[in-house]
Amino acid sequence: MAKVIKLKNILLAVVTVFMLCILSVSVYFTGAYAVFYGNTPRLIPIYCVDRDDKKISISFDCAWGTEYTDEILNALKVSEVHATFFMVEFWAEKYPEYVKKIDESGCEIGTHSSTHSYMSKQNAEEIKIELSSSSEAIEKVTGKKPELFRPPYGDYDDELIKTASELGYYTIQWDVDSLDWKDLSAADIAMRVINGAKSGSIILMHNNGLHTAEAVPIILETLKNRGFSFVPIGELIYRENYIIDGTGKQTPAK
Repeated sequence: MAKVIKLKNILLAVVTVFMLCILSVSVYFTGAYAVFYGNTPRLIPIYCVDRDDKKISISFDCAWGTEYTDEILNALKVSEVHATFFMVEFWAEKYPEYVKKIDESGCEIGTHSSTHSYMSKQNAEEIKIELSSSSEAIEKVTGKKPELFRPPYGDYDDELIKTASELGYYTIQWDVDSLDWKDLSAADIAMRVINGAKSGSIILMHNNGLHTAEAVPIILETLKNRGFSFVPIGELIYRENYIIDGTGKQTPAK
């Protein structure tokens, strides 16, 4: 009897390992990666990138207004930095001249959805419409199809990441939050970013924060003086053969 129980346990272990391998391989080839907590897999977007060359990315979400955008673009130009701008469809349609201006500045553009909704509440078809429609609005002006997607409010679930990946998008979060949307002072915004940045970081800011434009030159100058170099997120991330750990750090697969 003991031998039979032992044999059953061995067979169960083998089957479990086999199923985990199948799941891992299937997830790997969709471009989305599973992280296990208590044997429960979940998909994680990219929060930061594992690299030691002190390259980082600064990004701006565009959903409301343009009052400070020219000042931000000028600061980026003076510092010779190319940022990544994530645009909501209704913003891109309302301000096509800024979509064009941002693109022509050499900055990268990603989609921030169509309606700025909590997309974890949407099904796959609704997600596809949000991503396709918002990307088309951007591509109509720039002639370039976005490859990056940032979920509104940082809200996501497995369905969202899986669907975005199937459509060819890398889902991007951040590991340094400026909290500029809270109307902090320029000094407070800058210090949050400067103190939080590390090699491979992705910085979150907004194009219409009250003091964002004032903080940007301080951030760029200080971090460049500390040996950091800025690249668009599309140049920071790995495009294939990678894994994402439980913190959202993207690392080359070994």
